[in-house]
Amino acid sequence: MLNRKNWNPTRLIALGFAAVILLGAFLLHLPISARSGQATDWLTCLFTATSATCVTGLVRVDTFLHWTGFGQGVLLVLLQLGGLGFVTMLSVFSLAAGKRISLSQRLMMASALNLPGTAGVVRVVRHALIGTFAVEGVGAVLLATRFVPLFGYGKGLWFSVFHSVSAFCNGGFDLMGAYSGPYSSLAAFRSDPVVLLTIMALIVVGGLGFFVWEDVLQNRCWSKLSLYSKLVFTMTGGLLVFGTVFFLWVEGSNCAVLGEMSGWEKLLNALFQSVTLRTAGFASVDQGALTDSSAVMSCILMLIGGSSGSTAGGLKTATMGVLLVALWKSLRGSEQVVLRGRTIPARRVLDAMTLTLSVCVMFLGGAMVLSLLEGLPFMQAAFEVASALGTVGLSMGVTTGLGTASCVLLIMFMYMGRVGILSFSVAFMTRRDNKLRYPTADVLIG
Repeated sequence: MLNRKNWNPTRLIALGFAAVILLGAFLLHLPISARSGQATDWLTCLFTATSATCVTGLVRVDTFLHWTGFGQGVLLVLLQLGGLGFVTMLSVFSLAAGKRISLSQRLMMASALNLPGTAGVVRVVRHALIGTFAVEGVGAVLLATRFVPLFGYGKGLWFSVFHSVSAFCNGGFDLMGAYSGPYSSLAAFRSDPVVLLTIMALIVVGGLGFFVWEDVLQNRCWSKLSLYSKLVFTMTGGLLVFGTVFFLWVEGSNCAVLGEMSGWEKLLNALFQSVTLRTAGFASVDQGALTDSSAVMSCILMLIGGSSGSTAGGLKTATMGVLLVALWKSLRGSEQVVLRGRTIPARRVLDAMTLTLSVCVMFLGGAMVLSLLEGLPFMQAAFEVASALGTVGLSMGVTTGLGTASCVLLIMFMYMGRVGILSFSVAFMTRRDNKLRYPTADVLIG
């Protein structure tokens, strides 16, 4: 039985996400949301609302062909709420009214943005809101230079705003169904550097995290940045370069993916594939045509995801950075995890290990269950589960044909992937600090 002292900020955020999902599902179920004028089945509504709120992008129906302007508007709001966090969005009203932010509100804001404390949290939230709308606005203007001539003024502006918000929030929802075919995403723009580079920039900026933004804004010098920000930039840059080189090498001769493109198009689309795996979910190439090696690498990159306190999901770049450093130090026989002259607390290393092992167990177990339920090849099932758990939204084309049990499984994974495994455990599992200390016992490892 829950009582008031158990309602910590993390628990409220987890329940808040669930409430937003249910409200979104109800609005999508209304006949006004569907082009057919009839109510969409509850499973599709719940799946779509979860995907939008958890900024994933997996869909059972084409976003433009199935949903009306009202339904698309609901999805846009859910994407924005899911990307920034509903707590951050609710703070807009308090800030606009000039009201004093209470301590409980500050705690919820800090928890929602994964900030280390409440100091300066109102300033960070204010800058995050201003920065978000400014970046999305610039992205919409750049996309409008392509979409307005193509779709007309009204439709072109709507497409520009929708895709800018979806990209910044790492949502992956698109409206290109009527232009290039159902579930085609951005395949029709694979030769358009303006569209792809704009979408990529929005994805990367949104995936860096609000704490990193604030750190850059305050210090504006690499040497003065915090260790966390340096780790985020290093891991993000390294993963993007590695992914681009890998896909160029593996898919460069695959005619169904990059093989028939010119040199600069191969580079552009390989980079886009590497960027979109940061949990964005847009696609410029057919994911179902990827080789097994690329599919495996895509799963790894999807599970890593973006950075903490950002619009992205996944294990997070800093988590993998800490694990890699811990691995390197352990191989060298060191008991301390030291990075740039600073010792990373053992508690943080254990948290990183716990999170990674939890996600790996869920990923492998979910892939096996999905493969058994649907009779899918394991690689396709693994790709789908990694996409849901990493809140990515890429698919090999199997989402639309999944049964009820499989959809429920992916809904759970999308929710867990956005709320976070550790946040979920902190929110709902009681942690008791055992005062007893037992004798140590050595065990053989390896």
